[in-house]
This record gives sequence, C-alpha cells and structure tokens, in this order.
Amino acid sequence: MMQAFFKTHKYLLDHLSVPIRRGLMDQVNWNSRLIGIVGARGVGKTSFLLDFVSTVYGNDKSCLYVNLNNLYFSDRTIISFADEFQKTGGKTLVLDQVFKYPEWASELVTCYDSFPDLQIIFSGSPLMLPEKGHDLLVKADIYSLEGFSFREYINHKSDNKFPAFKLDEILTDHTRIATDIVDSIKPLAYYNDYLHHGYYPFFLEKSNYLENLLKNINLVLEIDISYLQQIELKYLPKLRKLLYIIACSAPFQPNVSRLSQEVETSRATIINYLKYLNQARLINLLYEGQSEPLKKPSEIYLQNPNLLYSVARGDVENEVLNKTFFSNQIGYNHQVGYSRTTDFIIDETHLFNVGNRPKTGKGKNEDVWHACNMLEVGHGKDVPLWLFGFLE
Repeated sequence: MMQAFFKTHKYLLDHLSVPIRRGLMDQVNWNSRLIGIVGARGVGKTSFLLDFVSTVYGNDKSCLYVNLNNLYFSDRTIISFADEFQKTGGKTLVLDQVFKYPEWASELVTCYDSFPDLQIIFSGSPLMLPEKGHDLLVKADIYSLEGFSFREYINHKSDNKFPAFKLDEILTDHTRIATDIVDSIKPLAYYNDYLHHGYYPFFLEKSNYLENLLKNINLVLEIDISYLQQIELKYLPKLRKLLYIIACSAPFQPNVSRLSQEVETSRATIINYLKYLNQARLINLLYEGQSEPLKKPSEIYLQNPNLLYSVARGDVENEVLNKTFFSNQIGYNHQVGYSRTTDFIIDETHLFNVGNRPKTGKGKNEDVWHACNMLEVGHGKDVPLWLFGFLE
C-alpha cells in the first residue's frame, strides 16, 4: 500500500501549479520535527504543503504526502504507518486533513516521542486543535495560513515581488514605502477587485468565484464546525441563520439576548456558535481588553471582505468593506481590539480610525492614526489604507 501512496504523491507533484509563493513559507521553521499548518477551508493548505514538498524534496522518496481522508486509515494507525515509513528510509511525512483521523493528536505525540529521526508536518482546520495544555501544543510548532494578502494578490496580478513590512516600519516610514510602490504600480487599481475576489485561491480558477466561496462556506458549517464540534445536523440551520444575520449587520455590537431570540436558541449556545465561527475564520470577534472564554464580544466583523459579497450579496457599503479589509489585513499578526473612541485599537497600543482624517472639529485627534482610503501616499499619521495589505 505504501507504493500506492508514493504514486499519488508523484501524480500530485507532476500536476502541481502554484503561481503564488506564500509568505508563510519563509516564516516556518522547517527544521522542527513536528509542524502544524492550520487555516480556514479553501485558503490553500494542500497547495502550500505540496509546494514545500516539491521545492525541497521533489520525487525523493524520503518524503511522502498522504491525505488522511483515505479510507485506508480506517484500519491503519498513524503510528504504525509512520513506523513503517521511517524504517524504509522515510525522513519527512506530510499528513493532510489530519482531523479526519480519530485520536490524531495523541498519535502524533507518540510518533514524536518514538521516532526521533522522523519529521511530521500536518495540516487541518483551526477548529481541530486540542485544548491548552495538550502535549501536542507543547511539542509542535503550529502556524496559521491565511488567505492571500493584498500584497500577494498584487504581486501575482502585476508580476512583482514587493516585500512585506512590519507594522512599526509602516508607521514610521510609510511615506517612503508607499512612494516606492506607487512608482511601480497603482495599488488602488487592484483594490476593489481584491475586496471582491482576491482573498481565496478560487480567483486563480476559471469559475464563478462567489459561488465557489458559498460552497466553501457551507462545507465549513457542515463539516468543519458541525463535525469537529459535534453539533447535530438538525441545528445547522440555526448556525447558518446566525452567520447570515452577522453578514447583513457587520460590523455591529452584538446583543446576545436579541440574537438568541432571532436564532431561537439559548444565549450560551450563541456564545459558543460565535466562538466556532471565529475559529473557522468566518468572523472576527473584537473585545475590549483581553478576550475570555465566556466574555461577550464588543464588536463583530466578517473575517474578510470577500465574505461580505458572498454571504450578504447585493451592494456593500464602502465603509464596511474598508474597515473589514483593515481588520483582516492587520489581524494576521496583530491583536485587533475594540475601542470606544476610535474604530480599532491595535496591540492595545495604537488607536486607528479607518477613513480620511477630519480637517477640523470632532475626530481630529493627533494621537490617532488614520488608515485613509483612496490615498496613494500619506503623511504623518495619515497612512494609505491599501498599505496595510503589505504587512507581514
């Protein structure tokens, strides 16, 4: 059976097309013995793994890619498979969709402890991760693969290789950075297309993007959330209704009692559903201060602008799109919090409004940063909104 997996491995590599090299590729410590890549359904985890395999190993049989949705693993343990693989010269075992296998976390820990010369790289939904304190979280280096950033989208569309920048770099030197980019391309020419169809890899396919995204959302609700959180399918319509309410209202400050009435379920269930939708990367929950398991979020956004077009349909207000873009792009590596005086507080330090700075009167606070739409190059605390799509 091992040879059958090698044939599949070779077929996938021979037919692999990865037009966009993901930035996460340079952030992962590939020397670690146990690596996890988690991300929302549809962001390209499989392509990411195969790109790594192709680049580093090619068809070298010391590396093997295996998808654990294969029925073979209904009667074969990960431990015994890994044992056979390493005994026959295997060095790196890549396990995709690992959550399809029961007790996967415990078995990966056993493999880590038992096979010191074997590297295991696994992938799956962020919903699958065990609770804090599990040995897997101690021994594995886990990374999150997000959808395409605005920078990655522009690099593909314009055939450029613009680098990513740290937030501090942008805040201290945004005028020079933006000028260098604008001298090469017009970022705003790509902005609206990215908001509509640039976050998920579906835009690389010749198909209906929003329909593909809607199918993907339903798979998240039906499989990733319902299966992994053991929600009975009869409650799926309530989960769908909650997501639709959020999509039509976001961003908004949730009234949990009202949501529980509209969805016809308990307040506790609403809090749990919000947590699941957040973990599945369908929504962003903003808190005032630190988040806590049972704490009500202060504000809710959809996770990225593409979802606004797919779920809510119809026209979407520019202000909503711009704020959703900002919270999504800066939220890759920074804490996005709720502020009573501005649109956002980042890392509990930087206050931000999204939109142009008022020339006079209310809102003209010199301590507040402004992410300004339709601005190519900024000055002082007025930063082009699009530039936050170039963050690391």
